[in-house]
Amino acid sequence: MKPLPKNKLPVLSVIILDYNALTYLQKLFESICRSVLTSQIEVILVDNASADNSLEILKKTKYSHPKINFKYLQNGHNIGFAAGNNRAVDITDPASKYILFLNPDTSVDPDTFQGMIDYLDKHPKIDTATCHVTLALTGQLQPECHRGFPTPWNSFCHFFLPFMSRLFPKVAIFNGYLLGHQDYSKVQPIDCCVGAFYMLRRPVGDKIGWWNEKYFMYGEDLDICYKVKKAGYNLFFIPFYKINHYQGVSSGIKKTKSAASRETRVRSTKATTNAMRVFYQENLLGDYPVFMHPTIKLGISFLEFYRVFKARYL
Repeated sequence: MKPLPKNKLPVLSVIILDYNALTYLQKLFESICRSVLTSQIEVILVDNASADNSLEILKKTKYSHPKINFKYLQNGHNIGFAAGNNRAVDITDPASKYILFLNPDTSVDPDTFQGMIDYLDKHPKIDTATCHVTLALTGQLQPECHRGFPTPWNSFCHFFLPFMSRLFPKVAIFNGYLLGHQDYSKVQPIDCCVGAFYMLRRPVGDKIGWWNEKYFMYGEDLDICYKVKKAGYNLFFIPFYKINHYQGVSSGIKKTKSAASRETRVRSTKATTNAMRVFYQENLLGDYPVFMHPTIKLGISFLEFYRVFKARYL
């Protein structure tokens, strides 16, 4: 392939992983083409063997933008979120300074890409970043885009003592899971964010090894954020730039307008609690005394039972 001229080299590589998300992808690509850009970027769509022929349909549509180079990658089977994103990283242009992972069930505001590029250019001490992720169905901030690590205490308060965060909304000890005591209108460091929008400087991703492929679906965003912090890097929440996220509609884990069956919701729910087990085993096991391990694992199992029951019968 002929190398791009210097003025066409991308500053940002946007990676979008697709699995049967054609309807959302069409809306996303339309929003991407409305982006106001002064920097060159590339958009890489990687498809995990979708049955809806989405990659071929999008290629034939021939979306275009003077500042965007579109690339397409087809995987032979569904290799999962983490592995699929890692394969896309391998084909990014090495000239790009930033790598952005973007969910297919999103749409971007016109100023989001350029705004994030400019903000990180002006603040070189920010290693990784996320933006204001707005739930498309409610217009509200998606809480998971601004959160703390799911330590046993944070998880216990969030899942089993949720009334404490309502009674004491500004007390950090009861609000560590979603950092609800902080001001969401300000730029600030956070522990982790949802993988719907996650932007890293390339050297940071290279240093930590990108995504952990032990995760197939769910939990990999927490894991990569944990690796980032453990390696001495930071993550900042930048609320000035926004995307809309149709969270849960395609996965079936939320009660939305999705036609997802109860069994689909059950499978998705089990996947989230399985991800909790992997995250604890991979990252937190050594931080707690051995006598606490059975209690923590029992708590995850109880949470799984409750959420599966709710998904199946309520």
